[in-house]
Amino acid sequence: MSGNAGIVSLCALALMGDGNLPGRGRYGAAVARALEYVLQHVSESGLVSSENMNGPMYGHGFAALFLGEIYGMSSDDARVRDALTRAIRLIENSQNDEGGWRYNPVPDDADVSVTICQVMALRSARNAGIRIPKQVIDNAVRYVRECQNPDGGFRYMRTSGASGWPRTAAGVATLFYAGVYDDDSIPRGLAYIRRAATPDGAGPAVQAYYFYGHYYAAQAMYLAGGDWWKMWWPRIQSELIQHQNADGSWSDPQWGQPLGTSMALIIMQMPKRYLPIFQK
Repeated sequence: MSGNAGIVSLCALALMGDGNLPGRGRYGAAVARALEYVLQHVSESGLVSSENMNGPMYGHGFAALFLGEIYGMSSDDARVRDALTRAIRLIENSQNDEGGWRYNPVPDDADVSVTICQVMALRSARNAGIRIPKQVIDNAVRYVRECQNPDGGFRYMRTSGASGWPRTAAGVATLFYAGVYDDDSIPRGLAYIRRAATPDGAGPAVQAYYFYGHYYAAQAMYLAGGDWWKMWWPRIQSELIQHQNADGSWSDPQWGQPLGTSMALIIMQMPKRYLPIFQK
């Protein structure tokens, strides 16, 4: 596995998506090693950080999500609860005045792509029984809504910018994980994703941030359910299978095979609903 705690966490989540846990499943030992690695990299402040982490709040969000899912599926390790609680408190304390988060754990500026990582971690922790202040979620919802453009897509930051399908997928998923289900911003965002990124077999070669974008697009469509998911699921499943490498991996042009493979596996296993975050 990569030495990046965020990538390690995503790889472990991919294994957990097939029911593997420490002490359980064919790859349970790998999940246990990943957990030990993440626990070793939780600082006193609660930040989960390691070498090779650019934009530490990205990795922190993925690691906190991993800890939340571990704790939600097996809550008998006090170390996990302690690490998760500290990681979540850091997220709460680094939310900026707009309601979002940015690369570093300070309440400065914010963007949609970092914000979704933190909101998913908060939702996972809440599902596992960790108290999350309502105001933190309300502020995040306000921020994300203010990032939507008239065309239904979401821009990278609140003040200005063009729409893009990966950040639109992140924006819609943020609203769902924040508990917003009946809001005009959601179908407009989903329609933008459908227009801009419906899988057509071309794969990662023609779309920047392909795996990152589809990781959130699949979640947005899954959480939307109904015809959205029925339309999306067979297409993304077929496209991922078509572009799998001979050794079983997927190659991400920006971040390499560990991220591409872990995100592809999480997408492919989403309907299994082993991960608490995907249990409707």
